[in-house]
Amino acid sequence: MTTPQLILASASPRRRQLLAQLALPFTVMPANLEERQLANEPPLPYAVRMAESKAAHLAQQYPDAFVLGADTVVVLDNDTLGKPADTQEARQMLRRLSGRQHTVITGLALLHQRQQLKRLDAVSTLVRFRPLLPVDIETYVATGEPLDKAGAYAIQGGAAAFVVSLDGCYTNVVGLPLRRTAALLRSAGLYVPYDTGA
Repeated sequence: MTTPQLILASASPRRRQLLAQLALPFTVMPANLEERQLANEPPLPYAVRMAESKAAHLAQQYPDAFVLGADTVVVLDNDTLGKPADTQEARQMLRRLSGRQHTVITGLALLHQRQQLKRLDAVSTLVRFRPLLPVDIETYVATGEPLDKAGAYAIQGGAAAFVVSLDGCYTNVVGLPLRRTAALLRSAGLYVPYDTGA
């Protein structure tokens, strides 16, 4: 089997769709690693560490390929909000985000084992929600959309109606900051046909 030139180490359909916008060929291979924050580990280093761990897991198996890992977290009051364990935790997260500004951080890692190449990056975006009524939260949680999303929401989905302001990269909030990802790939010598997204 021919080794793919670029592997996206992610199970996220949103990251796959975003990376496809750059119009370079890639293969999707989820890393399937447990995501656990270390004690006293700040959110940004945690996101970068998880991105690197995902990429490293596959780079060991495919040493001649470039492997791109990414991990997105939502940060409020220095707390990292990952994917909710259940609907109750999703409700709690949305209640906390109601009427508040939070930060969305995506850690990026590009590895190539044979070349001993490692490029790391992180992108932060500020997002503010309008105050949410209990019925807003219940209606949204009932859709099931919050359950596999960091911070219990998808900005490209139903939660778009919750956002009153966004400062920074929109595609970062979706799960993959396209401009910085394109720059990361180019810095490693990969040809990126399109540099799209903000």
